[in-house]
Amino acid sequence: MADLTTKLGTLQLKNPVLTASGTFGYGTEHLDFMDLSRIGGIVVKGTTLRERQGNPYPRMAETPSGMLNAVGLQNKGTQYFVDHIYPNIKDYDTSIFVNVSGSTVDEYVKISEIINDLDKIPGIELNISCPNVKEGGMSFGVSCPLAAEVVKAVRKVYKKELMVKLSPNVTDIVEIAKAIEDEGADSLSVINTLLGMAVDAKSRKPILSTITGGLSGPAIKPIALRMVWQVANAVKIPVVGLGGIMNATDAIEFLLVGASAIQVGTANFIDPAISVKIVDGIDKYLDDNGFKSVSEIVGGMII
Repeated sequence: MADLTTKLGTLQLKNPVLTASGTFGYGTEHLDFMDLSRIGGIVVKGTTLRERQGNPYPRMAETPSGMLNAVGLQNKGTQYFVDHIYPNIKDYDTSIFVNVSGSTVDEYVKISEIINDLDKIPGIELNISCPNVKEGGMSFGVSCPLAAEVVKAVRKVYKKELMVKLSPNVTDIVEIAKAIEDEGADSLSVINTLLGMAVDAKSRKPILSTITGGLSGPAIKPIALRMVWQVANAVKIPVVGLGGIMNATDAIEFLLVGASAIQVGTANFIDPAISVKIVDGIDKYLDDNGFKSVSEIVGGMII
């Protein structure tokens, strides 16, 4: 077997396969399907400071080669996570990341402070694609100054692995990636969902209650690959690639363009054990091609 261990900042993962936030719950939902200790990590569903009910139904829709979602970060809040979720997941034999979402810089900071005190949570994924209510609804992730501001503030209070999730709905993702790196992020997850919509021609109405939603799945993979390649070649910190990864070959492509690790999202809805199969597939690829470690293929695309 090849060495699959992967480093994100100072954190070492047993392999480069993580599950993406919002697609894997808290991991407990998948215990009947797979051994969670087989994967490198789990990014749990989005956590906000206070309870959120999410958006009205319908809030998910299947599209050609993908899906739209507008769930709206439904969760019971940070304190509920600490009191009721954390005790059930803290002893998983894998790295747990909490996806942190907020509407203001102060909310991001408060959540990060609380999560920082949880010994068995080695990292957070800062979701900066949330509406910033103080800036007329603009998302933090589409503005260099706003992205830098929130990362700088969180970095002051959060002492462990700080991964920041980038929005693809921008003019220049590299510019924002560099700004976030400069403010102390340890790694970047690239990309979040693309803004899309679906319409019912018969009723002449939008399918989602929110009209627009986040597009994920195979449809976005070519865009995600391009953005991971651009960002990985522009920053010195590790990049975690995601967007349309459905099998081991997809994952390997992201590693080749520069991702140090990957996240599996939409594929979890099709096969709840897919992440373990991707780990095995990467291992087989390395053995078949004479590589002794996964690090040998990171950024190994031949041009």
